[in-house]
Amino acid sequence: MVTEQDIEGYLTKMGVTFQELGRKTWMIRDADDAVDNLVVTLNDPVIVFHVKLLDIPEGCDRLSLYEELLRLNASEMLHGAYGLAGNAIVATDTLQAENLDFNEFQASVDALNLCITSHYKQLSLLTKPRKSSSVASQVGKS
Repeated sequence: MVTEQDIEGYLTKMGVTFQELGRKTWMIRDADDAVDNLVVTLNDPVIVFHVKLLDIPEGCDRLSLYEELLRLNASEMLHGAYGLAGNAIVATDTLQAENLDFNEFQASVDALNLCITSHYKQLSLLTKPRKSSSVASQVGKS
């Protein structure tokens, strides 16, 4: 079974900056990948990776956003999945803590970092508030 010391050892070996947030919870701050809020939690019997990407503002086209998240989950997420936490887009992954080795741990972190850096711009465009149509704006003027 992977221990807290193993996780800290993996993070150190990866060369990332990290902060212990609490017992069995760390936040990775990786300036090279521009990801500064990847949280790793040892929650026996699994390790949970969780990162918040974006808040979803009022007025955006949620249907298009959700469709794109599902498309990305099916085609481009190597590990984990996109989801929603409250009013935010998150990416999560889990690994079994039993027999976990460094390569598996690093693969999950790298895959989440790759997806986040690859998809952030595209997802942020979908969270822009919709422009009101000219018909709707004309109705308001009558």
